[in-house]
This record gives sequence, structure tokens and C-alpha cells, in this order.
Amino acid sequence: MPDESKAVRAPVLALQGSPRRGGNTDLLLDETLTVLTEKRVVSEKVVLRDLKISPCLEIYACLKDGQCAIKDDMIELYDKLNAARVLIVASPIFFYGPCAQLKAVIDRCQAMWSRKYRLNWKTDQPPGRGYVISASATLGKKVFDGLLLTVKYFFDVLNLEFGGQVLVRGVDLAGEVFDKPEALSQARELGGTAVEFINRE
Repeated sequence: MPDESKAVRAPVLALQGSPRRGGNTDLLLDETLTVLTEKRVVSEKVVLRDLKISPCLEIYACLKDGQCAIKDDMIELYDKLNAARVLIVASPIFFYGPCAQLKAVIDRCQAMWSRKYRLNWKTDQPPGRGYVISASATLGKKVFDGLLLTVKYFFDVLNLEFGGQVLVRGVDLAGEVFDKPEALSQARELGGTAVEFINRE
């Protein structure tokens, strides 16, 4: 098994999945990351729309050696995902699920699923933490259910325990989340929770 522990990466990795810069999900994520900066915790924000990531093509090479056969920007992202002790996933709701940019990343982590469940790669590292931030234009009771179920399975593959969430309904136009100070406060509280976890390690 390749030694990926040598990668020098931020202990907190944030995946900004929204295709819209400065949208409500992006703004909530920035509130969270501001707390990390204030507490001198190193984080890295990856804007997925800026990356070239193919959807999974079901080549199945990963079932043999745990490596994805598609060589694109996902290759570097695998290293960052492996090294992060905290992962923050941010996505607006698209048709009751994650946006396409995030879903492509999750599907490409079939390679990491293969490592864990087919090839039985072991790790001595204790579980990290995973957090979810999402904004929805609609108010449906179950509007976040699809996203949460998908992301929790994603966290399991990455050896992350679910640590918390910020879910905001009824925001659509960019900046509307500023009219919901309680949501901004929740985002900062999530950042504080992530800081506490990092400082305990």
C-alpha cells in the first residue's frame, strides 16, 4: 500500500461545491473558516468548480489496486482527502441532493471505497470529523435528506465521524443568508467545534 501519510496538507479541508461564487453556501463556509483563521488553525478551501474532475466512468481499475485510472485534478484531491483530519463539505441543494461538482468528487471516491472494503487497506489513524454546510431555496421538511445520507456514506469511506451541520432553508439569491444572522452564528459555531477537535488531537 502506498505511503500517503507523507503528504503535507492542511488539517482542515473544505470542499466548496457550489457552482456559484459568493452564493449563500459559499458565504456560510467562509464564516466557518474565519473562525479557524482566528484560532490559527490551518485550513484549505477547494473550490470544486475550478477543478477538472471527470465523473466516475466505471473502469473498475480501483477494484484491483485502489487507484483511479482517470488522471485529472482528482489525483491531488485524493491526497488532500487522505491527509485531512477535518473535512467540511459545502453544497447547495440541487433536486434534493448535492450539486454536480460535489457529487462527481464523491463518486470518484469509489477508489477509496475499494481500498477500505474490497482491498482491506488498514489505517492506524483514529477517525477524523466531517461537517456539512448547505443552503436551500425551498422550505421542504426533507429537502436536506438526500444530501445528508450521501455525505454520511462519503464520510464513512474517508474514516470520518459525522460532527455536525449547518442547514439553511429559504435562501436563493446570493447574499440572502445575511438576512439570517442565526445561520451565520451557526456557521461560526461549527468552526469552533472543528477547532476544538483539532486542538484535542
